[in-house]
Amino acid sequence: MTASTSTTSPRAAERHSADPPHTPDYRPRLAPLPQDPEVLVIGAGAAGIGAARTLVERGVSVAVLEARDRIGGRAFTVSLRGHALDLGAHWLHAGPINPLVALGRARGERLKLAPQESHVWVDRRRGRPDEVRANARAFDRADRAMTRGAAQPGPDRPAGSALPPGLGPWGSRVAQVHGLVSGRPLGEVSLHDFPSLEYSENFFLAGGYGNYLARLANDLPVALSSPVTRIDWSDGRVRVETAGGAEYRARAVIVTVPVMVLRDGPSFSPPLPNAVRAAIDGFSTGLYEHAVLHWPSSPFQGRDRLAAIHGTRRSPPGLLTRIDGTPFHYYELDVHEAEALDAAGSGPDGVRRHVRSVLAEQFGRARLRDLTIPAVSAWRHDPWARGSWAVVPPGHAPARAFLQAPLADTIWFAGEALSRLQWGTVGGAYEEGTRAAADAAERIRAGTG
Repeated sequence: MTASTSTTSPRAAERHSADPPHTPDYRPRLAPLPQDPEVLVIGAGAAGIGAARTLVERGVSVAVLEARDRIGGRAFTVSLRGHALDLGAHWLHAGPINPLVALGRARGERLKLAPQESHVWVDRRRGRPDEVRANARAFDRADRAMTRGAAQPGPDRPAGSALPPGLGPWGSRVAQVHGLVSGRPLGEVSLHDFPSLEYSENFFLAGGYGNYLARLANDLPVALSSPVTRIDWSDGRVRVETAGGAEYRARAVIVTVPVMVLRDGPSFSPPLPNAVRAAIDGFSTGLYEHAVLHWPSSPFQGRDRLAAIHGTRRSPPGLLTRIDGTPFHYYELDVHEAEALDAAGSGPDGVRRHVRSVLAEQFGRARLRDLTIPAVSAWRHDPWARGSWAVVPPGHAPARAFLQAPLADTIWFAGEALSRLQWGTVGGAYEEGTRAAADAAERIRAGTG
């Protein structure tokens, strides 16, 4: 039932919709685990799915152990009022190099090129043509300056130090947006790492990114609700224990657990080398959260368009409007908002109040008469994520490549944190899973040939 036909108030519908836990819109059919797998994969997010598919294609027996009761990790599609909405990853970034774009085309997935034009809103009104051009020029200047700064020899430094002077009233918005998409303020992000994320040719996926990833897991051997607590790699093989008391043995293991989770577990026996532990612990936690808005009377028209909002009032760090042409929007919270709300002890309802307050400053309370917020993400509080993605602080950029090397041809790490060109993305995680699996399969076959 949509807001326009409901007999209940928008606020009452919002409270009701927030009560039950969200469940996946699509659950794949899963195969049973083999009795004697050659490789264990820890985690059934994008990296784990990519690893498992690669191993199956190469004839390597694999078993996947997933802590959650669902597939997909931080790519998670739910059904809200009859529409598939992503509570996690939504953009298919870097189309020319993202493996999930090419695979999606081959599979006939409904990919849509993201619009290049954004809504520009200045001081509670639509931007004039000259302001729209000035907004675009400011972002272009900033991108070129940071790319040049990264290419210069010398020690690493914060990405924010490369922002050019003279951006005028647009400068604060540039820093805010780049801080949002980086997961941390630019003063906490490596300049050497920052330009590696290629944003050309982004895509959206009709029906949800999480649903697409879940379909890729069909017929894979996955055990859900099986959090791994211990990995023993002491004798050239691996023995894995789960919280439920199950034990699995294999020739090798591919660990796709987010590095924010790896800081505290599972335990390794023998312990990971100090250099590996330092590489894992050196990442920062990136935060990027969604508040899903159902807002039929939103002033923005045109499907899947970003809104750049300028002025002296508080503004959403990110606002993606008319998702798939529906009344749904994403208000994207950055690290500043998320941490401030947490410090104030705000839960999901506190996030809703904050979002309403910010939007009221920009658009007036009367414009929010039909606004409801049926879902709010909280990846920073998810025990199996502990953040949205891993961020490289200044000086830590080599850690991505360092963690790609296997340990004793027994342990491989994979995930978005290891991707140099697609960090922080599902495509980067998937590609890293396929890389680790291909390497493991080759070494296993070489050792048994």
